[in-house]
Parts: sequence; structure tokens; C-alpha cells
Amino acid sequence: MKGRAPKTGYDRDLFGRGWGDPDRNGCDTRNDILARDLDVDTFKDGTRACVVLTGTLVDPYTDTTIDFVRGQGTSNAVQIDHVVALSDAWQKGAQQLSAEQRLEFANDPLNLLAVDGPTNASKGDSDAATWLPPNRGFWCEYVTRQIEVKHKYDLWMTKAEHTRSGEIIEERC
Repeated sequence: MKGRAPKTGYDRDLFGRGWGDPDRNGCDTRNDILARDLDVDTFKDGTRACVVLTGTLVDPYTDTTIDFVRGQGTSNAVQIDHVVALSDAWQKGAQQLSAEQRLEFANDPLNLLAVDGPTNASKGDSDAATWLPPNRGFWCEYVTRQIEVKHKYDLWMTKAEHTRSGEIIEERC
């Protein structure tokens, strides 16, 4: 446990520009996560089942069903959330990671979930001490995943985050 380090020097691009293809399957990570988390109806022709065009998400953050349609004005309904936000990670040890490790972190499926866009926007770069999904039934998995990700990348938690995470695990897991 430590305090939050300054945000000084943080830039989203330090975690890579856009979505990569670290597993080299020909699909960027965003489409990999959409394909994993949505009940996919259609893929774009000629992409070898890579680019998701339509599908349905049962959102873990709100426990609502969202129809996904790729395109301007509709794609934002479903966003890919970094469970441990990049900015939060930066302030809790990621500034010490190599560029390669930060790219891996930003594209790690363990740290990514397809979720309701507006709910993801409300989260911002909050940690478990300051934000939890509206769906209380998902709190255990959410907090557990944050802990797993932070452990994997040797990131720390603040005292408040550690305390709140412990309470959630004790009460809900």
C-alpha cells in the first residue's frame, strides 16, 4: 500500500496508440473483447470473423442488455473499459513499467471488459475506493479483477482502495 503518485508525465499514448494486436491473431484487441463479451450477430465480411458489426451485450456494470451496432453515433453505447484505468495504473506504479509492459497492460484481456458506455464514462480513472459498478451483483468480480490486474503488473493500492476492496470481498465474495 502506498499513496497515489502524481499524475505528472501521464499520457494515454504511453500505453500505446489505439488498440494493438498483441496476440497476433489479426484482430485488434477491441474487436477481440467485443467478440468475447458480446453475443455477436454479425462480423464484417472479409475480416475472418474479426470486425464485430452487431451484437448484444449483457452489461456487467448495469445488468442491462445493450444492442451494439458499429458506426458513428452507435458504437459508443458499448465501450471497452480498462478495469484498472490507465491513469490510475500510472499513479500506482505503471510509470515504472517499460513501454512494452504498458502496451501489454493496455491490451490485456484480464483488464478489459465490454460495458455500457455512459457508465464507463462516469467511472473515469477511479479506483474501487471511489467507484463501483451500479450492479452490486458484479462488485465481487470487479474488485477481484482489479486486484488480479494490479498484482500481475506489480501496481499498488492506496489504503482507502485496499480497505474498500477488503470490505467487498468479505461481504460479497
